[in-house]
Amino acid sequence: MIEIVIGLAALIIGSAAGFLVRRNTGREQQQVATAEAERLVREAERQQKETLLEAKEEAMRIRTQAEAEFKSRRDEVQNMERRVAGKEESLDRKVETLEQRQATLEQRQAELQQRSEEVEHLRQQKLAEVERVAGLTQAEAKGELIKEIEGEVQEDANRRVRAADSWAKQESDRRAREILSTIIQRVSSEVVHESTVTVVPIPSEETKGRIIGREGRNIRALEAATGVDLIIDDTPDAVTLSAFDPVRREVARLALTKLIQDGRIHPARIEEIVAKARQELDATIAEAGEQAAIDADVPGMHPDLIKYFGRLKFRTSYGQNQLRHAVESAHLGAMIAMEFGADIDVSRRGSLLHDLGKAIDHEVEGTHAALGAELARRYGVKEPVAHTIEAHHEEVEPSTIESHIVIVADAISGSRPGARRESLERYIQRLEALESIAGSFVGVDKAFAIQAGREVRVLVDPGTIDDLGSMRLARDISKKIEESLQYPGQIKVTVLRETRASDYAK
Repeated sequence: MIEIVIGLAALIIGSAAGFLVRRNTGREQQQVATAEAERLVREAERQQKETLLEAKEEAMRIRTQAEAEFKSRRDEVQNMERRVAGKEESLDRKVETLEQRQATLEQRQAELQQRSEEVEHLRQQKLAEVERVAGLTQAEAKGELIKEIEGEVQEDANRRVRAADSWAKQESDRRAREILSTIIQRVSSEVVHESTVTVVPIPSEETKGRIIGREGRNIRALEAATGVDLIIDDTPDAVTLSAFDPVRREVARLALTKLIQDGRIHPARIEEIVAKARQELDATIAEAGEQAAIDADVPGMHPDLIKYFGRLKFRTSYGQNQLRHAVESAHLGAMIAMEFGADIDVSRRGSLLHDLGKAIDHEVEGTHAALGAELARRYGVKEPVAHTIEAHHEEVEPSTIESHIVIVADAISGSRPGARRESLERYIQRLEALESIAGSFVGVDKAFAIQAGREVRVLVDPGTIDDLGSMRLARDISKKIEESLQYPGQIKVTVLRETRASDYAK
């Protein structure tokens, strides 16, 4: 029993002790759980406070930003309102100014209308008075004036259209003028005396009687054989030969010189000597033609063509020997063609042969340009060269650059100072006269004679002369030059009118 009681007691004691232990352990766990719960609550409250604080700060930042943006927009709107108000005020002022100007313009327009009516009334009165004095109505007077002007313009146009077209095609820039001036300086030739008579010296006055012969048979035979007039007058120890053909005159000179040296003067001997003189002259002409071709560096010409060409040795124009003029033109044409890149051979040959027709124009009807081209084609000259010959006076329209070069070379050789008989003093006087004539017209500012007197360039005051007035001025100056001066060829009158406008940027 004791053991049972002890066992029970131990069991009871053990149960009580276990109960107490479990209760203490539960309390400790409860305390730990309570403490953890409290810690978690405090942590949650802290996080909640931090989140709330951050939300408040973000709200404050957004509010501040919104207030700044609102203020900026408000300021911008206020500025725009001020600008709009200023523009409205400026617009009101401009509208007011425009209204004032419109009123002024309307007033001036009314005044101008009134004055225009007054002027028209006065014009009608003057017109009626003029019609009464002239005995013509306005339509009749206008018809007469138009008819007169049309006739004048038609006559002037027919005479100038070719020249104007030619000069328009030959206009060149500064480079061309430099080329031409350089070429002119590189070429020079002699000036000879031009005459239609030749004086043959004789040993004594008795020789005149022998030349005349019994009843004038010798002089008649010599004139018939040579085609030259013999003038035997009181001039001592001289006989004059007169003929427009220099070749005939040279044949007569040679024949008469041989007859005087021979002493036998009778019709049969005259015919024999004249024939020999022609043979000698033909040889001289051929030699001159060959030498000219060599000087001009133009080989391969037909012998018969050279004979015709050599005749130019006895032909002159304004004191300029035509053979030397041809050689000079050939050099000029070659140099110009070289500068412009044209065919040098065609330009050289065309320039050399351009006056070939003058060798036969005393014998054949036609212009020397056309005759020269026909003669050149007959003896196998190339067509481009023949075209330059027939076109050098623009009787045929120049169609190649070489034909224009031949025209320019011929003009330079013939028009440069000293080429044709004209002293330097007279040359300067002619240029001064050209400038003086051009400067005598109203509205002319300056006048310059250029291109060896072949052109007058006139600068006018644009405020005095308009474009239509410039054309009238050019025609009036041309007419006055034609009436006042004598000159070979033609003179171009160019009127320049220039309006300039300028301002300053400040």
